Amino acid sequence: MATEIITKLCSKAKLDRDRGFSELEEYISTCDEEDILSFEQDILRMLSQPDDGWESRHGGLSGARCLFEHGKIKLEDEEIGSGGDSFAYTMIEKSMLMLEHDEFRVRIAAGELLGVLCKLIGTEVYERSKEQILGGIRSNLERQGLGLSEDSLESPNDQPQSIMFGSPSTSARLIERRCSDSAQMLHDTAGWKSLETYMKCLQSVILGCGHLFNDYVDQELLDLIFEALLHTNRFVRETGFYVCGALVTCGKKDGFESGNDAKLTEENAIYRHGEVFSEYLGKGLADNWSQVRMAGSVATRQFLTSLPTEEAREKFYSILIPRMCLNRYYMAEGVRIYSQETWRLITHGEGRLLVEKYIKQVVEFYIEATESDNHAVREAACACIAELGSKIDKSAVSPYVSRLLETLLICFNDDSWPVRDAACIACGHFVLCFPEESRSSLPALYPLFFNNLQDNIPSVRQGAAVAITNIVKAYGGAEQEIVFAKIKEGFENIKDQPATSEKYENVDKSPATYGVVKQLRDNDMDLHTDQQMYSCGSLAPKMGRGGGCMDHKFRKPPQPWELADGCVHLLAELSHVPSVNGQVSKMIPVLVKACNMKSYTHYPNFLETVCKQLLNIAEGLGKRPFKMFLEMFLDYIFEALDSDVALTSAAASQCIISLSGFLGPGIFRGRIESYNSSYLSKYDSLPGLPQ
Repeated sequence: MATEIITKLCSKAKLDRDRGFSELEEYISTCDEEDILSFEQDILRMLSQPDDGWESRHGGLSGARCLFEHGKIKLEDEEIGSGGDSFAYTMIEKSMLMLEHDEFRVRIAAGELLGVLCKLIGTEVYERSKEQILGGIRSNLERQGLGLSEDSLESPNDQPQSIMFGSPSTSARLIERRCSDSAQMLHDTAGWKSLETYMKCLQSVILGCGHLFNDYVDQELLDLIFEALLHTNRFVRETGFYVCGALVTCGKKDGFESGNDAKLTEENAIYRHGEVFSEYLGKGLADNWSQVRMAGSVATRQFLTSLPTEEAREKFYSILIPRMCLNRYYMAEGVRIYSQETWRLITHGEGRLLVEKYIKQVVEFYIEATESDNHAVREAACACIAELGSKIDKSAVSPYVSRLLETLLICFNDDSWPVRDAACIACGHFVLCFPEESRSSLPALYPLFFNNLQDNIPSVRQGAAVAITNIVKAYGGAEQEIVFAKIKEGFENIKDQPATSEKYENVDKSPATYGVVKQLRDNDMDLHTDQQMYSCGSLAPKMGRGGGCMDHKFRKPPQPWELADGCVHLLAELSHVPSVNGQVSKMIPVLVKACNMKSYTHYPNFLETVCKQLLNIAEGLGKRPFKMFLEMFLDYIFEALDSDVALTSAAASQCIISLSGFLGPGIFRGRIESYNSSYLSKYDSLPGLPQ
């Protein structure tokens, strides 16, 4: 049995190695002391035979970890200073030796074993390995110059010009450097020798020592970790923040009494260095790479929960609250959900009050985030600014309304359509919540709202309809006249739509990158030289924030049918504003006339929108007023039902079913029969009709 397990532990297949570890856990639970001693000797042979591959070393380290984790080694007899012949002492030495192995999986296993030994024996293990671990991190933080292979980086005889990435100016100079030979390019996802594995080893050791590691938190250790957090390699930064997450937990003791809170806070080394910690955690929460941002979020939660009192946590809220708040809207789902859970855990339902308390820092960070190179950050910032307008006490936000609106006006012109959409919705919120403060911005907002209303992206048109409706709700009067004039213009000008139009005319037909539509241009070499480099998995291409309303290099001139489509959404939203129901009713015949313009390519798309919004309009106007217009739409609904475009046909089917339920099946069927009885067979054949 033991021989089979050893064979699996040393297999070249990961599945076999994992299965061997599971079988070993079952095996040692039934072993006697003699069997354990025999297995110890097998482990030592696996770690000592020079001709075996890395799998043998990995299997030996994993097997030793299994023995220690399950308490099969009598540690009371295994004193570190007792002469060095014990199995535990030998495993410490072997693990330290394996930290320099060529295979990274062996180095990871060695670090994990040291962590288990720290948990069982104590900080003596760290004291013995400290110099090697910290020295390994320190030496590997430096990357030798360009033009060297990874093999040459391992050579101790090389003496190239080193580049320290703790200096932002040095990093910027390196990133800006252009190299004609791609083999010489310093990509930020390339390997950095054993740096990442040494960092993971330190993380394991800290977690193993627990709160006892608190005494070993000194300036040397912190400087080293903080330098890794500024590293150009995202994997190193990610690991660095996980190390931070482990480090901050060492100041927390389980089972403390509230009366000792002050003493525990004073003894907590992390709290003593908390100001610097919070600054670096803030950098992690705002990192352009989602994986690093996630690691920073984990470390931040662990940092705040490790502090014993709310008073201790509040000291760092001015930096952390704005960044934690923004990440609740971040595009990457893992970061977003984790940040939402952290927010609930830390704020205890008082998040709104905390935002109001630190409103100055929150506003400044949101505005800074809208200037990010990462379009996902800009989008999240616009969503957060909208939240300020709708959820936070108006007296707290009022002094910053003009700055926030000015910021959103810039975001309205973003290359990325999700950012434009978020900015539009946010402006609508501000107009509704702060009508007087926003009134002076209306001349600048109208062209932007109306431009989004005819955007080539359907969801942007729909967002603009919601925002423009907020203007009517906030002001009415002359403003609603401007809005309804635009709706009339949109429906009437559909007659100018070219018959052979393309939905994305003059736009590249290849898939858009990061929400940006690409202009179709000649194959000019200048367009492909010295341009933005996109890295796999990156969410941070440099997409411009824009400089004008209609002249973006990634946007096309609007087509009449797109404005008419946006006006359908707008009319549906306005139908729910009681003060303008009369004007909405006047626009319905104009909409019907627009439906009769059928000689262009994307007529089915327009008809689909009409079918989707018809119930919305009916609910807004009410049953009795809408019945006056029902027959006007029946021809177009059943025409859409017969459409070859599946989405249009499905929208018509759902429209019929919904209107039947809203008006009553008998009434709706009777109206169809009296208008055109030939439609009844199609109506009766629809599945899901209300009875």
